[in-house]
Amino acid sequence: MLSLSGLDVHYGRAQVLSGIDLEVGRGQVVALLGRNGAGKSTLLKATMGLLRPSAGEIAFDGRDLRGWESYRICRSGLGYVPEDRRVFTRLTVAENLDAGRLPPRPGLPEWTPERLYDIFPNLAEIRDRPGGRISGGEQQMLTIARTLMGNPAAVLLDEPSEGLAPRIISQMARMIGALRERGLSVLLAEQNLRFAGQVAEKVYVIETGRIRWHGAMADFLADADLQRTYLWV
Repeated sequence: MLSLSGLDVHYGRAQVLSGIDLEVGRGQVVALLGRNGAGKSTLLKATMGLLRPSAGEIAFDGRDLRGWESYRICRSGLGYVPEDRRVFTRLTVAENLDAGRLPPRPGLPEWTPERLYDIFPNLAEIRDRPGGRISGGEQQMLTIARTLMGNPAAVLLDEPSEGLAPRIISQMARMIGALRERGLSVLLAEQNLRFAGQVAEKVYVIETGRIRWHGAMADFLADADLQRTYLWV
């Protein structure tokens, strides 16, 4: 579904991603793990066209995305949930969802507010409340739900569990499971190994802009030395 090959990204003269190779299969949940500053967010932004790679290839659902503007990438079926929860603060929860609406795609489930309220019951209770007057966890749910209103085939999630209470993180895990059951692909950039371990079947570990290890999540969870080397502070 999504493939990155030999991806390099620079900020000015500084190279921040080097030779990134990564694949996400159809209906697969893949975790991108690494410490803060390792390059996770940069990788997602480059995939979405928000940063221009200096080398490499980005393929999504058989299409070469190099040179595409981010709005075209979104319309092609690749959704993106940024780390900073960009909700429309003056719009209600329901209006935020309407703002993300795109036509359904053949062969994929059509997301409606009612289906999303089933997954995020908290949002159903506050559907008429402005986005600026809901909690951080509710804003994170709303950002994800608004992205799903675009009926994507795959979703990039940037640190969705950051700063959330354990109860909300559990809801996030159930939500990602629901996406997988509906055939969506997910690339999850995370520092929270416990959360990522609940939902992902494959993992890539990034450090200083390079993929240092990849394999089955079960193998990574069983290897304390790997975790200590690449995740512990």
